Amino acid sequence: MMKTPKVFISEVKAAVEEVTVDDLMVALTQPDVILIDVRESEEYQHGHINGSVNFPRGMLEAKICSHPLLAHHCEEQDAINDLAQRSVYLICKTGGRSALAAKSLTDMGHKYVFSVAGGMDEWQRKQLPLSH
Repeated sequence: MMKTPKVFISEVKAAVEEVTVDDLMVALTQPDVILIDVRESEEYQHGHINGSVNFPRGMLEAKICSHPLLAHHCEEQDAINDLAQRSVYLICKTGGRSALAAKSLTDMGHKYVFSVAGGMDEWQRKQLPLSH
């Protein structure tokens, strides 16, 4: 049976760990946290969370090891091993793409992956700080 996108994303959200924007604010006080904004670059340029890195959803799996916090590694496997020890928070506009991205990274073997429920819409609704 075919699923609607809404049903599919609901199922994916149930399979990943979602956190609130308040949880994200607390997490961002930790030095080894990685925040990846999976929106398209045009969306990111209109406002993003300070310290986030923009890897659009379609390129996430290929680019994850090139995150600036992992740049000191010469070998991809070393970057993957380092990444496996870090908490990775994913954010998009509303929480759908970040949930899909979290599922994908979890399927790749990452253990500490979190999707931000409500995404940037919720971040902005709470009037939290943005960078441009």
